[in-house]
Amino acid sequence: MSAATRRFPLRKNDRRLFLDRVSTKLGINTESMFGSKPQIEVIEMSKGKIYVVNGDPLVAESEEKMFPTLQFEEHVSHLPKVVVDMGAVPYICSKADVMGPGIVEIQGEFEPKSLVTIVDVKNRKPIAVAESIYDSKTAATSKKGKLFRNLHCVGDEIWAVAKEIEDRRKS
Repeated sequence: MSAATRRFPLRKNDRRLFLDRVSTKLGINTESMFGSKPQIEVIEMSKGKIYVVNGDPLVAESEEKMFPTLQFEEHVSHLPKVVVDMGAVPYICSKADVMGPGIVEIQGEFEPKSLVTIVDVKNRKPIAVAESIYDSKTAATSKKGKLFRNLHCVGDEIWAVAKEIEDRRKS
C-alpha cells in the first residue's frame, strides 16, 4: 500500500464521533448500514484519509470534505447522477472538474455543495464523486464553465488504495 502512510483502528470514542459525522454529512443510517459495533480503520495518505468499515473502504475525507468512495456502491448509487459524454471521461479520470459542455444529462435534484455521482454515457458506471457548485436546475441549463468539483475519481490515490484493499480481501 504505497500511497498509505499510516493505518490504525479507531478507538471506541472516535468511532462514535466518526459514525455521527457520517450520519450527518452523508445522510446515512450508520447502524442499519454498518451494524451497531462496526470495526473502523483509518488509512492516512498524503491527500486525505480512507475509512475502512468492516473491511470495506467506504468513506474518504480530503480537504475537510467527507464523501463516499466509489467502492461504497450502496450509497453512491443513491446520489443524484451527472451523465457525461465519453470525451469528458479521460479528463474527469485525471481529476479534472466537470465542465458544462461535457454533461449529457442530470438525474435527480440537488442543492449547491451536494454530492453527486458522475457516470459515463456509454456504460452508466460511476467514474467520480463530485460536489455541485450550483443547484440542479442551474446546472442543467448551464452549458459552459465548471459545474462540479471532482472529489474522487477512478484512478486517483483514494481509488488505488481502496482497490488494493478490495483485491486483498478477495484473495
